[in-house]
Amino acid sequence: MGARRRLVDGGLPRGDPTAAAIDAVVGDRPAFLPNRDGHGAWVSSAALRRAGIDRDTPDPRDGRIERDADGNPSGTLHEGAMALVGRVAPETTDGERLEGLLRAQAHLHSLGVTAWQDAIIGDYGDGGNPAAAYRAADESGRLTARVVGALWWDRNAGLEQVPDIIERRERLSSSRFRATSVKIMQDGVPENFTAAMLDPYCDGHGRYTDNSGISFVPVETLMPAAVQLDAAGFQLHFHAIGDRAVRECLDAVEGALAANGRRDARHHIAHIQVVHPDDVHRFRELGVVANMQAFWAALEAQMVELTIPFLGEPRTSWQYPFGDLQRSGAVLAMGSDWAVSTADPLAAIHVAVNRKVPEAHREGEPEHPVFLPEQRIDLATALTAYTAGSAYVNRLEGTGSIREGALADLVVLDRDPFAGPAEDVGQTRVLQTFVDGERVYAAPDA
Repeated sequence: MGARRRLVDGGLPRGDPTAAAIDAVVGDRPAFLPNRDGHGAWVSSAALRRAGIDRDTPDPRDGRIERDADGNPSGTLHEGAMALVGRVAPETTDGERLEGLLRAQAHLHSLGVTAWQDAIIGDYGDGGNPAAAYRAADESGRLTARVVGALWWDRNAGLEQVPDIIERRERLSSSRFRATSVKIMQDGVPENFTAAMLDPYCDGHGRYTDNSGISFVPVETLMPAAVQLDAAGFQLHFHAIGDRAVRECLDAVEGALAANGRRDARHHIAHIQVVHPDDVHRFRELGVVANMQAFWAALEAQMVELTIPFLGEPRTSWQYPFGDLQRSGAVLAMGSDWAVSTADPLAAIHVAVNRKVPEAHREGEPEHPVFLPEQRIDLATALTAYTAGSAYVNRLEGTGSIREGALADLVVLDRDPFAGPAEDVGQTRVLQTFVDGERVYAAPDA
């Protein structure tokens, strides 16, 4: 779960739309429109009333209700505040989730994806728990991908949930789906000031505010949780965007190693948008995989308008330090965090190599300068992170590279990406995708 593409224009200051604006379209009907980054929702006045949200409703510990000058809810709900309306929204059926999973699988295969880790197996946001859909797809033979499920850590609960997580691992795992990871979402995103930062956010004019974001799981819970989950054999999958959240997650892994000893755990921290330079070397030292969403490491409207002015320097220059992580010897993996942004690995690899968004994905924006060029990585490193690196994270030892004895999870491209200039990498397309030697996708002209 990460942050991309909030509404930044059309008269929506800072991407915080109002209930009045949606009321003009839907009238007195309840409307709940989650942002595609999963970190906020736009709701109508009727939805606020249905959920019983008014000026006296306190912000939840892990979120914020956007309010007008008089303290009334204005129509935007951040992070955990989304659940206040989400819990009264109509339920998604198991059949709808299964249909959605199969459509998603077909889309991912068309982009050359043969395996993934689903970061939310549990109840969070507007999508509901996909566990039953995975089980049904696998039992019916329709799950053609290899999937690791990350069981959701309820950040509003404590260590009492560990036994249930252990039980769910055994109950949900099947032939192509293994629930062997635990997802701990440690913070939010910079665009709504919920990413956890070591120093406060700026006000857009270079001055510090009094807000440094939210650590969703208190450190006094995070530390023993990491120790217990590691001792139970789980892989820890952290969401950490801000530099404080990244440090807290590294500290949690360090505590688990001290308590339980070092093992082949393959814990990983996803997103790693802002990493304090003092923490870069710790990924290698602690054996923590840097799980990178490379498509985000470029200048675009959200970065320029909603992020850089509020991070300020030097934090702006600490963003997505892929080159520094590579030079430190950290293990690199890549993923998309789809549907937050494109699932296309080749588009993400393009950004990792060029630190620019490929032309086909600019969505009408002009071309921006290279973003922190010293953090570019070479094509071989980026491809390895998206293949062998992700296979390593998911313990898919028989995949991730082409070699004798490996499983025939293969992708056929329309060109050799190494044969052309780096700025053309994003033009590469998938022609065929195979899992276990069986073709699961063919382009119409393949």
